[in-house]
Amino acid sequence: MPLEVHVVTAEREVYTEDGVDEVVAPGIQGELTVLPSHAPLLTMIKPGIMRLVKGNDETDVAITGGFLEVKDDRVTILADAAERAEEIDEVRAEEARRRAERTLEEREDTAELVTAAAALQRSLLRLRVAEMRRRRRPRGPSGPPGV
Repeated sequence: MPLEVHVVTAEREVYTEDGVDEVVAPGIQGELTVLPSHAPLLTMIKPGIMRLVKGNDETDVAITGGFLEVKDDRVTILADAAERAEEIDEVRAEEARRRAERTLEEREDTAELVTAAAALQRSLLRLRVAEMRRRRRPRGPSGPPGV
């Protein structure tokens, strides 16, 4: 039986889908893959890229951490923040990256440096997810196009 997946933040539901074949998330001890019939699990996830696979479709999600629970083929991700690849505004993410880098270069206050480092990490993650979406070739049963 395929997975039922819910990715939620405090503000919104980011992804809800039945029939998901695989969830790959950035676990705190490394990449974590959840397949149907997975044992019950509750774990923290760290900032990174989460991949949701349903048939030939893959959805990439930039996630900034949170918790992942697996129970009875239902996967619930309670994320601090999450954005699907198609939701990411690359121009805004690039501007955020530049602002964070400037702050890191100019500031000496520890609190501002920590905040800027976290902002830089988020913007780089968002840019990576957007880039992955642009580069991804459609998956199909016969392999890449032209093969």
